[in-house]
Amino acid sequence: MTLLILWGLYQGRKVKTSADFAIAGRNLPGWVAALSERATGESSWALLGLPGAAYATGLMEVWTAIGCVSGIIFAWIFLAWRLRDEAAKYKADTFTDYIAQKHGDAGKWIRIFGSLTIVFFFFFYVGAQIIGGGKTLENIFGIDRIWGMFLVVLFVVPYTIYGGFRSVTYTDVVQAVIMIITLIVAPIAGIIYISGQPESSLYASSISQALFKAGDSYSTFAGGANLVQGSRLEIFLSGIFPDSINLINGLGAGIIIAGAFSWFFGYLGGQPQLSMRFMAIKNSQQARQARNIGVAWTIIAYIGALMIGWIGIAMFGPDGLRDQETVMPEVLTTLFHPVMAGILITGVLAAVISTANSLLILSATELSENLIKPLRDTSAKNALLQSRLVTAILSLIALMLAYFIKDDLIYTVVGYVWAGIGGTFSVVILLSLFWKRFHGKAALLTIISGLVFTIIWISTGLDEIITSRFMTFLVAMVVAVGGTYFLPGQKK
Repeated sequence: MTLLILWGLYQGRKVKTSADFAIAGRNLPGWVAALSERATGESSWALLGLPGAAYATGLMEVWTAIGCVSGIIFAWIFLAWRLRDEAAKYKADTFTDYIAQKHGDAGKWIRIFGSLTIVFFFFFYVGAQIIGGGKTLENIFGIDRIWGMFLVVLFVVPYTIYGGFRSVTYTDVVQAVIMIITLIVAPIAGIIYISGQPESSLYASSISQALFKAGDSYSTFAGGANLVQGSRLEIFLSGIFPDSINLINGLGAGIIIAGAFSWFFGYLGGQPQLSMRFMAIKNSQQARQARNIGVAWTIIAYIGALMIGWIGIAMFGPDGLRDQETVMPEVLTTLFHPVMAGILITGVLAAVISTANSLLILSATELSENLIKPLRDTSAKNALLQSRLVTAILSLIALMLAYFIKDDLIYTVVGYVWAGIGGTFSVVILLSLFWKRFHGKAALLTIISGLVFTIIWISTGLDEIITSRFMTFLVAMVVAVGGTYFLPGQKK
């Protein structure tokens, strides 16, 4: 961590203006942008969440992986270079700044409402990462969770305040390398280990044997999509088809599989912390390099994460772990000497920190550039100082949120991010890039409608029937298209 902080401070010495602080002067090499985007995009999901889900559901979790990987590949192939070119064309320094400048007829209100929305939701998102980092340090080292949270902030804040987006992206590179090493080494070592042990000492001697032995719910791609008796989805479908159990189960399985795949929609430009990496790439040639690295990293990482979960079934059995999300640390500590296991488990902490610093710098620049800067006539030097000061204040607020507010409230608000922010802004970005008729009033209406719909849909429990990740994208798209045709817009 000391080396990471020093590396971040070293990169930050090149930051001279607020544009350097916010978007690294739009001068990132492709390999830096790609690795930073991947480290930020995965958080602890790739090292704890996805292996844990694969351990709990078997082959069913492949649909989630397919949805995520498809979305990421689509974004790198079709969106990354377009967003880079658009950011350069409009000289946009933030995510909302690009949308506002693209749609000048409602640019002021898009800038205000979009930035306020992102800052509010991402406060809680940063708080969740601080909590996750504290729990990780507690689980690995026995450090009190509260002290662990303070340590995470201590790791993240100094170089983030000093070097802004540039320091964050270059430290993300180190974290992405640690993560991908873990996701390559662990599955290879795991397969060798389970195939070489006596059958009596393990649940199974191969992944295929483990999945088959665990039962149909693990060994088929739809087997794990059994409706829970009394669940909202089961009650909903039973009300429509009261006498058709097979139809209910079939539709239920389809809806659950579609829900798993629906992570796809959040990757289509709607996650600001990821789109900013696209916007910061130096040139089109570097964008092609970034695309190749980003796609390769994603495919390797997701295969590795799934395999760690399935190897866990072979090693411990489907009911062998009290907490399914501990499967990755449990596998690593079983396979490797404590020194090697410790280095690889650091990938979890790297994932948490890479996301925390990215969300923090995004919130700070949105607030500073789009809400504070227009109200003040500041020099370049003062603008940079302002950005650093805002970052410091936001980090303290996020720490207080993590300390004082209940975890379940923080994670509830975070639950709105992927659908409310991701699904809504994905529609805005897609139509901004590919539909010339789309205008500012329609974009503003889409942003408001998508966020309000998400909050209502999740709050009323309808998310348990059909996921808001899909429904928000669908509703936002309908509103965007309808608004484009029925609201008067400025010709481009």
